[in-house]
Amino acid sequence: MKEVLTTCQSLIDLALSNIKLICSDNGVFDTTKLDDHQPALYDLSFCYAEVQTADNFLSYSAEQGDREKALANLFAADVIVNVIARLKRSSHDLGLAAANFEFESHAFAVTAPFLSAGYSNELGELIANDAQPLGERGLGEEKQLMADTFRQFTDNVVVPLSESIHREDLIIPEEILNGLKQLGCFGLSVPERFGGLLPDDHEDSLGMIVVTEELSRGSLGGAGSLITRPEIMARALIEGGTPEQQNYWLPKLAQGEPLCGIALTEPDYGSDVASMKLKATQVEGGWRLNGAKTWSTFAGKAGVLLTLARTNNDPTIGHKGLSLFMVEKPSTDEHEFSYEQDRGGKLSGVAIPTIGYRGMHSYQLFFDDFFVADSHVIGEEKGLGKGFYFTMRGLMGGRIQTAARACGLMQAAFEKAISYANDRKVFNQAISSYGLTRTKLALMAAKLAACRQYTYKVGRLMDQGQGQMEASLVKLLACKASEWITREAMQIHGGMGYAEETAVSRYWLDARVLSIFEGTEETLALKVVGRSLVEKAS
Repeated sequence: MKEVLTTCQSLIDLALSNIKLICSDNGVFDTTKLDDHQPALYDLSFCYAEVQTADNFLSYSAEQGDREKALANLFAADVIVNVIARLKRSSHDLGLAAANFEFESHAFAVTAPFLSAGYSNELGELIANDAQPLGERGLGEEKQLMADTFRQFTDNVVVPLSESIHREDLIIPEEILNGLKQLGCFGLSVPERFGGLLPDDHEDSLGMIVVTEELSRGSLGGAGSLITRPEIMARALIEGGTPEQQNYWLPKLAQGEPLCGIALTEPDYGSDVASMKLKATQVEGGWRLNGAKTWSTFAGKAGVLLTLARTNNDPTIGHKGLSLFMVEKPSTDEHEFSYEQDRGGKLSGVAIPTIGYRGMHSYQLFFDDFFVADSHVIGEEKGLGKGFYFTMRGLMGGRIQTAARACGLMQAAFEKAISYANDRKVFNQAISSYGLTRTKLALMAAKLAACRQYTYKVGRLMDQGQGQMEASLVKLLACKASEWITREAMQIHGGMGYAEETAVSRYWLDARVLSIFEGTEETLALKVVGRSLVEKAS
């Protein structure tokens, strides 16, 4: 299987080299020409992500038990046939010829046994009747303890509140917030010397991933996304804040007092951060902000908003004209708010109605001559024009966290699917006794386990100062997989899956947002992953 995956990777590499050649003039690569090849580049990004995930899963399973090996073989086989089909479909655009696919018959011979009805039926039966259907998670003792702790909190506190949060469109209840404060959840990205849980001498992205995964299993909007915003602000302060700013703000973030929101996205510029235009005009003692932000999650409840604004209006310098502001405001549970300063400035917000991801509420924000003191510019004078760079490390963390959220959501849907399939009888037989259901459960398990293990690997890479592109890769794939798995869990439930009273309908709605926020699927595939892969192609 590894050999065939290697051949698939070689074919992907050839296609990337062909695109680079097409987009070059006299041997000089021109990134602007990539937009002429978006469909092909989109396919290549997903192919690359799938092959890397499959290769990692096979390597992991080689040192594990039979269940992990069986799931890895199923996932790798599925990836191989899908990658070949996708590359053949786009072969003209990718510069690939029929001769490049001569290995297909060998690939078919290798993968066919693992894609047979007998294999998936047997595996699905084992999964439906096993207390540990995915095998081992591969976490050490410390991380497993973290997982167990937050899993217990999720079961005891988050799950009982999750349906009312979603169905009544409630703000996250204090029971969840206070419980997570007590567990130190908001200090996971804050170094110990500032009162957080992050070791002073090394990173711990894997710990963040495990916690995010467990909380997302209970509720994506009601718990699983709470860590992202303080991480982005903490990372920005660590990267560029003055000692005074770090000493003041980081202990507060670790305690969750105040809660934090992020204001980056603008109505006309979604993932195109470099084109942001919220205007910051310098005045005595600080700056006046004017303009709008959108999709500012948790902006109502938050007491401080990390806000990206343009302090240099020269359009030719792009992201170099952006700075980061810490905007303080009163906390509110309302869907609409308006805060007027004594100086005459005003900040108002309106929650955007959404079909899922409820609990945190995402706001449209309007800044009208809103004053922010110089002391609230990250880095103060030395931080001007560096806001874009200060957010990058946090955004990378946001992407790997989103992959973890996807894994938690998939786990929740998978557990409900197994439970319902075992309990529900159709034609006098449990749904789980039918071959098609077993095949679905087997592939759901394989996709979930593969995405989880690659997420863990990327977390470990990030702890070593690597993994930036891989974080985008796994976010790309895990979020797509979560849509399919939650859809299949819903389908296994039949009509009840479409009922609002069942949790799987919420999982399906929540999964849909994952491929949109923290970098849309298209932006990551084309502008981040695809571009990086083509640039590195030989």
